[in-house]
Amino acid sequence: MFLFKGSAEIHQSDFAMIYIHKSVINNFMGIIKDRFKEQADTVAAEIKSIIKEHGEKVIGEVTLSQIYQGMRGITALVSETSLLDAQDGIRFRGYSIPELREKLPKAHGGSEPLPEGLFYLMLVGSLPSDEDAHHLSSVWQRRSHVPNHVFATIEALPVSTHPMTQFVVAIMSLQTESQFAKRYAKGMSKKEYWDAVFDDTMDLIARLPRIAAYIYRRKYKNGEHIQPNGLLDWAGNFAHMMGYEEEGFQELMRLYMTIHADHEGGNVSAHTTHLVGSALSDPYLCFAAGMNGLAGPLHGLANQEVIKWIYELREEIGSDIPSKEQIEEYVKKTLSEGKVVPGYGHAVLRQTDPRFTAQMEFGKKHMPDDPLVQTVWNIYEAVPPVLGSIAKIKNPWPNVDAHSGALLVHYGMVEYEFYTVLFGVSRSLGVLASLCWDRALGFPLERPKSVTTTLVKSWLEGKEEIWGD
Repeated sequence: MFLFKGSAEIHQSDFAMIYIHKSVINNFMGIIKDRFKEQADTVAAEIKSIIKEHGEKVIGEVTLSQIYQGMRGITALVSETSLLDAQDGIRFRGYSIPELREKLPKAHGGSEPLPEGLFYLMLVGSLPSDEDAHHLSSVWQRRSHVPNHVFATIEALPVSTHPMTQFVVAIMSLQTESQFAKRYAKGMSKKEYWDAVFDDTMDLIARLPRIAAYIYRRKYKNGEHIQPNGLLDWAGNFAHMMGYEEEGFQELMRLYMTIHADHEGGNVSAHTTHLVGSALSDPYLCFAAGMNGLAGPLHGLANQEVIKWIYELREEIGSDIPSKEQIEEYVKKTLSEGKVVPGYGHAVLRQTDPRFTAQMEFGKKHMPDDPLVQTVWNIYEAVPPVLGSIAKIKNPWPNVDAHSGALLVHYGMVEYEFYTVLFGVSRSLGVLASLCWDRALGFPLERPKSVTTTLVKSWLEGKEEIWGD
């Protein structure tokens, strides 16, 4: 006997298999939820004890320069998923980038870590097994359906619209699917907030590659869209839907999505997602807000600025592979004009960003003879000595943005405006895992005290006190 849905014929036995498969997936999701909740309850108890015993201890002092100059160095957030170390770079649950590349599960036949494994690590706090990571791939495949109205919303925008604008609009359109918003409207208990945020997080992460790839094909490939491949992992399927079938590019996406996933809690996209979430906005609203921050030139646009600078360098010098001496002179010229060398320097790191090193190793394995990639390596040898000779520059070393664009260009992705969308898809892993932790730990509304310059001047003259809120 056949049952009909549109033009598709489905056996009753197929329905039974689909039901069984969904049951397995739902059961596995329950396992992840249980592991996360068990870990969250343990950490919540630890935090409660720390606050009770040490809540009045001073963790740092705030200076006027910090208040006026971007709150740099003020320790004022807790982010469980990652920590930025000045020497070792970003550590995810204590694991460095080289350790993650070694220890995280890989795709079948691949050598780069699966982002699914990193998400599991950030969420649960322990390294996943191969089975854990591959099951999560399957779970996200099953949750990846994007409602038609989201595509219609994207299509309502001019094709010329910046891809990050399209990305944020699509996320906002997808907010109609928020379980948190629906359950909160019905009077959900505070104890259930984490559960609804968890479900929204899983759905949103699962759907982002489909949305991003749709925007890419619409804007740059004449709207010739590619359907998902249910047999591929999260990052591999993203590459496929964008139209890149080379295994090398799929491996690059796995690496890219892993190393860009999180950067502790104080960067703009992470902090914005956390801040908006503290108002109990649902994950769709929170992530859209974070992506508006990521779209800024001082945050997510840096890698395309690197490529632009390298092309200008090559054009002025008249060579596809400038020598180190030529690069040194061009760097000095750039600095003399009051400009910066994009991709170099970092507010915290005091040595080469391990994410840069990971990409350099990838390049040496997959594209050692690529002229653009070789130029990146020559810049790496030439720039630090020049910057290091300037007293006020504390970190002359490259960060993650100094290399990523060249790897993408090698595989033919020359649509530089889209690079920030790639960054955004990756960053969803960290900021949404953190959002789950925020709600599981019951973090309150974030509301720092602000002062006026008039009050500051009165305080400096000893006329007034500056009190907390």
